[in-house]
Amino acid sequence: MGQKSEIDTSTLAVGRGTDADSGLTESREELVKPIKTWKGYLWDTWDLPSDQRRLLFKVDAFVLTFASIGYFLKNIDQTNINNAFLSGMKEDLSMYGNELVTSTSIWTVGYVIGQIPSNLILTRVSPRWVIPALEVGWGIATICTASVQSYRSLYALRFLVGLFESGFYPGIHYLLGSWYTPQEIGKRAMIFWLAGSIGNMFSGFLQAAAYTNLNGVHGHAGWRWLFIVDGIITIPLALLGFFFFPNLPQSGKRTWWTTEEEHILSVQRMQAIGRAGKSKWTRQKVKKLVLSWEFYLLPLLYVVWNNAVPQAGMGYWLKSFNSNPPPLPGTSFTVPEINNLPIPTTGIFVGMALVWGWLSDGPFKGLRWPFIYAGAIISLIFIVLLRQMPLYENVNDRKIVYWLSNIGMGAGPLILSWINEICSHDTEKRALLIAMANDLAYVVQAIAPNFVWATVDFPAAQKGYLFTAVLQVLTIVVCAAIQVMLRIDKKRSQTSDTSSIAQNDEVASQGDISSEKAQESKV
Repeated sequence: MGQKSEIDTSTLAVGRGTDADSGLTESREELVKPIKTWKGYLWDTWDLPSDQRRLLFKVDAFVLTFASIGYFLKNIDQTNINNAFLSGMKEDLSMYGNELVTSTSIWTVGYVIGQIPSNLILTRVSPRWVIPALEVGWGIATICTASVQSYRSLYALRFLVGLFESGFYPGIHYLLGSWYTPQEIGKRAMIFWLAGSIGNMFSGFLQAAAYTNLNGVHGHAGWRWLFIVDGIITIPLALLGFFFFPNLPQSGKRTWWTTEEEHILSVQRMQAIGRAGKSKWTRQKVKKLVLSWEFYLLPLLYVVWNNAVPQAGMGYWLKSFNSNPPPLPGTSFTVPEINNLPIPTTGIFVGMALVWGWLSDGPFKGLRWPFIYAGAIISLIFIVLLRQMPLYENVNDRKIVYWLSNIGMGAGPLILSWINEICSHDTEKRALLIAMANDLAYVVQAIAPNFVWATVDFPAAQKGYLFTAVLQVLTIVVCAAIQVMLRIDKKRSQTSDTSSIAQNDEVASQGDISSEKAQESKV
């Protein structure tokens, strides 16, 4: 399926100019054209030449569509364990203690273990083999979950599901960074990420449908059918991935659905923005990586952002009105209202996040940091409001605050896109730091809520809101530190370039003097 290109891709980017520097500049100007029309701001490919437009249409169709559907299914799987527990699994497997929490923790262990190795493998093995293989693995493990007869068997399968799912999210972000330019990657990373949020919402509907229509069919309980249906949907998609998922442009292997010209173009596009291909791991490379500021600050930014997102609290608040005695006599909410009233929060969040992705790629010309700052400030305002507003006064006003509370939470995919861009010069570093960011975020996310988001603290959740407020401030601080280090690196690079030019001029001058002396000696 993937064919070896016979063209030396290492020289393509600079082959368009008279020297390396001018060649790269001309290549960038030709291949990474700025957006100029309203159609280009709506979807960037409309402002690109026809050859790039055809290429990106194929990449969007086979990468973005596949990734979004896969992440949608992945998040259904992450949520379905809770829905199954509430729909009969608790009784069937005698899960009357902390077994559900334990199964979630075991899933997290598998997820944490697999992310970094999986992403590093992608720098050596084509994603079209790695990512679909992972999907087949979690699809099979999900189907097998339907047959468990004890919670101990559930533990083993949840570990495998977490292990197989681990490489998908960071791997797709690494892949997006290997195909798309700064004016293209932000909105696509956002679409991919939001597909997971939609998957979370659909899990409840899927469970309700499975329980209503399939409970008892062929002797299987409705909760077991949830895992069967999820796996049956996942495996065919994964098998299609082996045929349609692409190789990396820098690998030298042409994907079968690209022409030779399109393969060369994909390499040129990445070289024009400085996306490096693979290089050998050496002791010096590892030392340089570990001693770099990026190794610490870039994952830290994603970790603090990820854990600065408050736990969903509107449902707890609505349910608290039904307590006995009621906190506000005459006001109560039905079960459907408790389930449905929080839905606008997600809808508003998805809409705002999409706007951020489009603005970051378009009018802001690939800048990510303005949205990190804006998101932290906006989120901080709503976190303070949720913490300080009286719970049972101005009920309608508090509803509005809940609905708007997530409008600043859309910076995550832009942070990972920023890591892709900052680490363009080293593909192993890029793969590692993307995986580290998501991995460490999950580690903290698995531990911190036990201390700051205790269920008994809702709906007030004073500790939780204080915790996230502090992390929002820390997000601003870490983002500012990254900008400072980028400016320092830029100044060093400029100084180094100036010094190199001066040395070359000195060498040339000495050569001229020697030539003059040689001419004089001949005379």
